[in-house]
Amino acid sequence: MKRYAPVVLLFIAALVLTPALAQADAVTLYAAGSLNKALESVATSYEQKYGTKVVSKFGPSGLLRQEIEDGAKVDVFASANMSHPEQLAASGWGSPVVLFTRNQLCAIAQSEVKITTDTFLQSIKDENLKLGTSTPKADPSGDYAWKLFEKAEQVEKGSFSTLSDKALKLTGGADSEKAPAGYNQYAWVMDQKKADVFLTYCTNALAAQEKSSKLQVVRIPTDLSVGADYALIVKKDAAEDAWRLALYILSPEGQNTLKEYGFEAIAVQGQ
Repeated sequence: MKRYAPVVLLFIAALVLTPALAQADAVTLYAAGSLNKALESVATSYEQKYGTKVVSKFGPSGLLRQEIEDGAKVDVFASANMSHPEQLAASGWGSPVVLFTRNQLCAIAQSEVKITTDTFLQSIKDENLKLGTSTPKADPSGDYAWKLFEKAEQVEKGSFSTLSDKALKLTGGADSEKAPAGYNQYAWVMDQKKADVFLTYCTNALAAQEKSSKLQVVRIPTDLSVGADYALIVKKDAAEDAWRLALYILSPEGQNTLKEYGFEAIAVQGQ
């Protein structure tokens, strides 16, 4: 018998305690771009099982949160950090905010770049190396990169200013250049030689390497390692199907799909 973790019980309690809700013709899901393939797969499975269509939009979590605040009609929001859903909860948009998976920061490197986990910090500080990141505040991946820079300062004084000054904010911003349709964003950035090393989620790095096999994926050393917590929130007056989708993401089926795409499953424990 499968055993549900406390985070799942939060959503079950919220659904049970909410007055009878209408069924929806479709559920609108806004989610972090790094979740694209994983949650598209979860949504397809959900549609087949429950017969309710899921309309999805993926992008930088900060920009999606702004769209929601500006009135976009969204039922479920899955962010690559905790703070964007927490801001929505504080404004009364919905609740609860629930951690549903984790990721890690990795580096993508051009094939000719000499970089390993052991030489990582010195390599990315090289004045001749182009270091790419996503855009802080708009995209949590950029915020996590800056956390890495803060950790680097503890390892070697002066590292924060060196890294933050040289970092090229190449993706995730409102005005960031987009890859052509069907082209992995990070593979495209690297193929266009916009960066020698790019800091992003490990799931993104592996997806880029699948599209451009010459790229290196470099694990970040433990003393600089940065984890990414992903959180869900459901709109307070959303239909029952929206709550069911959130629960499905937290279910064994949803969590196993996230694991298949390289995320850390945290919502369900054992059998």
